[in-house]
Amino acid sequence: MEQHPPYPSGLILTGRRVLVVGGGHVAQRRVPQLIAAGADVVLVSPEVTPAVEGLATAGEIAWHRRGFEDADLDGAWYVIAATDDAAVNEAVTDGAEHRRVFCVRADDATRASAWTPAVGRHAGVTVAVLGNREPRRSAAVRDEILEGLREGTIVARHQRDRSPGVVLVGGGPGDPELISVAGRKALMEADVVVADRLAPRELLGELPADVELIDVAKLPRGRAAQQEEINRVLVERARAGQRVVRFKGGDSFVFGRGFEEVEACRAAGVPVTVVPGLTSPITVPALAGIPVTHRGVAHDFTVISGHVPPGHPDSLTDWDAVARLHGTLLLMMAVDNAPAIADALLAGGREPGTPVAVVCDGSMPGERTVLSTLGALAADLTREAVRPPAIIVVGDVVAVARPEHYPDRRG
Repeated sequence: MEQHPPYPSGLILTGRRVLVVGGGHVAQRRVPQLIAAGADVVLVSPEVTPAVEGLATAGEIAWHRRGFEDADLDGAWYVIAATDDAAVNEAVTDGAEHRRVFCVRADDATRASAWTPAVGRHAGVTVAVLGNREPRRSAAVRDEILEGLREGTIVARHQRDRSPGVVLVGGGPGDPELISVAGRKALMEADVVVADRLAPRELLGELPADVELIDVAKLPRGRAAQQEEINRVLVERARAGQRVVRFKGGDSFVFGRGFEEVEACRAAGVPVTVVPGLTSPITVPALAGIPVTHRGVAHDFTVISGHVPPGHPDSLTDWDAVARLHGTLLLMMAVDNAPAIADALLAGGREPGTPVAVVCDGSMPGERTVLSTLGALAADLTREAVRPPAIIVVGDVVAVARPEHYPDRRG
């Protein structure tokens, strides 16, 4: 008989009996989807995977621990034949055909009366793709569609969230691939984007043409004046009925002054939400292959802003106390003050041979790692012409990652 393409249809399975014959990995993949659809799942199999057994133990499905019997099909609305025995699957298929019940057959789709599409869901939309019995192709197409839906790149503008307010988006360390799905989607839904210099700049080129981009670098200079102007812009545009994204590098709440912007919005009665980002002091060392903790070496880590040098009246860091810590130190915005910080740590008792890694331009094409020690840090920064942005890692985790550079720290 000529094989025609399948006719797609959405099945409403809520409260309806669905029979699954077989308890292996196919069932393990299909059963959770059926449960999510509200189906009354009955599974027949002498043995099942631990995951399927867990569903039965929790009462989410009914498991009959035996082989298939023709009577199992009675009352079923939908059937999946998923055993590793072709004869059993054929019996299930024949019985379902006789009862005019649609049946999916895992081992031979040409013998089935229904096919399982590659399915995904996002924001109330169900995507189902049938690739003419090519499951990998179906899954790939489904994933492309879902990615577009999640990022907001394939939804018409009138269908996007246009409610006025402010969204603080952490963009991660710089590589556009490392922003969260929620962060990318928020960008695509924005009317106005207020962007930092360190926010992933490539993503700005993907913004719809009608999105206004405000570059923070062009606002009034001076930390206080600039932040005040940022707050004013956020509030003013949101009050004008626009959806405003405040786009930062890293995470908005880790030395990003993000909560100051939250407070400004709240004080003005402007709705504000936060999309966290991958924070650079953890992400950048990881990308460079340096753990911030390691069993038996460092059981804690401390993140410190180095934009104010030790001994300065505005410094809030007790460097003597920091020097006594045994864990990993992660220094942000510290390149200019790194020599003074190294001196303070040495004066507080840290060894001159303490390993240090300076990861420059983390996640970006020009990323490089300069290895040093506390005692040699100042000279190495000068010799290697290190410039911001960089994350400085202080501690023996650096030697764990680069043992060949620190033979005296092994063991």
